[in-house]
Amino acid sequence: MTRPSLTLGYVPGATPAKWARHWADRHPEAPLRLHGVTAADAAAAVRDGSVDVALLRLPTETSGLAVIPLYEEMTVAVVTAEHVLTAADNVDATELHDEAILIPADTVVDWPDAPGAPVEHRPETTEAAVELVAAGVGVLLVPQSLARLHHRKDLTYRPIVDAPTCPVALAFPEGPQSELLEEFIGIVRGRRPGSSRGQTQPERKRTAREKTLAKQAARAAAGKVARKPGRGRR
Repeated sequence: MTRPSLTLGYVPGATPAKWARHWADRHPEAPLRLHGVTAADAAAAVRDGSVDVALLRLPTETSGLAVIPLYEEMTVAVVTAEHVLTAADNVDATELHDEAILIPADTVVDWPDAPGAPVEHRPETTEAAVELVAAGVGVLLVPQSLARLHHRKDLTYRPIVDAPTCPVALAFPEGPQSELLEEFIGIVRGRRPGSSRGQTQPERKRTAREKTLAKQAARAAAGKVARKPGRGRR
C-alpha cells in the first residue's frame, strides 16, 4: 500500500524548513516531499499536479489557484564588497541612478521604473547575474533571501529603503482540499496541534471596568474568608 504524502514546491530563496519540521513532528506517517521549482514554473507545477502546494513569489499568473499571502521580502542591491554603495547600511533609489543594473531573465523583482541603466545583456539566471556582479559588470536587484542564497565572500548587499517589496505566498488548487493539504495549510497559518478551523473563538478581552469589578469581588471574597467566625471569645 502506498504511503500518503504531500509534495511542497518552493522557489529559490524560500525556506520551508520550519514548516517541514512541524509537519514531521505531527505527521510522521505521511512524508512531506520538498521539490524545488523555478519562480516562473511554480504556479504551473501546482496546476499540473507536479506539486500539491507551492511557496511562490508574486506577482505571477495564479488562475485556478487559491493564494494565501505569507510575507514580503525587502529588495536589496547586490554589489562588490568594495563598491561605493557599501559605505552606508542601506541605500535609496536615487543612489542607483548612475549604476548599471543587471536584469536576469528569471528576475522576480517587480519594479518597472527601477533606477539605473539596464545592462543590455540579460543573463539567463540570477546565479549567472551574480557572477557578473563579481566581475564588476553591474548591480543586481533581488529579494534579500536570494542575495543570501547566492552569497559570496567578494560580494555583499544593501537594502533599498524605497524599493517595492517581493511578496511570497502559498498557492494550491482551488476547490475542496485533501485532509493532508488542509493540515499543511493549518501549520503554515500557525494552527496548533489538535486544533481545527472550526475551533471556538478566543475569549473576549475584559474591559478595564470589568477587570476592576473582578478585583473588587476577589478582595471581598478574600475578606469574608479571613473573617470567617471560629470559636467565639470568652
